[in-house]
Amino acid sequence: MIEIRGVNKRFNDFLALEDINIDIKKGTIHGIIGENGAGKTTLLQMLAGVYTVEEGSILVDGNSIYENNEVKQKIGYVADRNQYFKDYRVSEMMDFYSGIYESFSEDQFHKYNRIFRLDLDKKVKQLSKGMQMRLSLMLNLSINPEILILDEPTSGLDAIVKKQLTDILINEIENKNTTIIISSHYIGELEKICDEVTILNKGRVKYASNVDELKENIKKLQVVFKENVDEEIKFLENIINVEKIGSVYYIVTENYGEEILEDLKKIGAERVENVGITLEEIFIYTNKNLNWSERDE
Repeated sequence: MIEIRGVNKRFNDFLALEDINIDIKKGTIHGIIGENGAGKTTLLQMLAGVYTVEEGSILVDGNSIYENNEVKQKIGYVADRNQYFKDYRVSEMMDFYSGIYESFSEDQFHKYNRIFRLDLDKKVKQLSKGMQMRLSLMLNLSINPEILILDEPTSGLDAIVKKQLTDILINEIENKNTTIIISSHYIGELEKICDEVTILNKGRVKYASNVDELKENIKKLQVVFKENVDEEIKFLENIINVEKIGSVYYIVTENYGEEILEDLKKIGAERVENVGITLEEIFIYTNKNLNWSERDE
């Protein structure tokens, strides 16, 4: 449904995104993960048609997004910082969206408000950050988007509302086949709901994969050796992190397979166990600035 090919984005001399290539399937939840400054928000804004694509292409069903009102009618965009008309009341924002989006449903807006509970007579400037996020979510869900872009949507929301939002997003997928693209610093939350993830590092795609496939490729191993192998282990390929607790080594490897297991046995591994790894750990280990073997140099 969404094809991103060779996208670069510059702001003066700063290259914010470099050679971005991603495919996002219809009816899936696609997570965008990265450190601050990795280019997440810039990419989402380009997907929403806020920025023009100067190099490369971003297509929705074969059509460009920027200045294409027909495509934009299909897209809901919840920014990390919502800049609505501060003196508008909640009810006036509903009317505003109703006038812009042909598919906007006031009935759905009121249905969502039974969950999010905003005072329709309050002005936007009277709402807290969390309340403004609720308003943005309700407005963009109510346009019945084919594509819903969410930039840090749980920011400022309490635990109960976060759970309610998760339920709503899953319902959107099941009942409307909505395509959801979501960025969040709460990686544990993304792991629970995302079909696929893209990890950005300094404006480039480091990984773009199905979550299960990513966790099959990157493994955390608990290894016991016959003796100290601190020096020998530095020369093994595809090792991205090593921690040692007592006589036990915890090794994170990418491109996991028989080759790495054989290499570990060659340097004296007596026992190798897969201890499981979370998406958050994968993000942390693969985004370290230095190779683990350089940590003492």
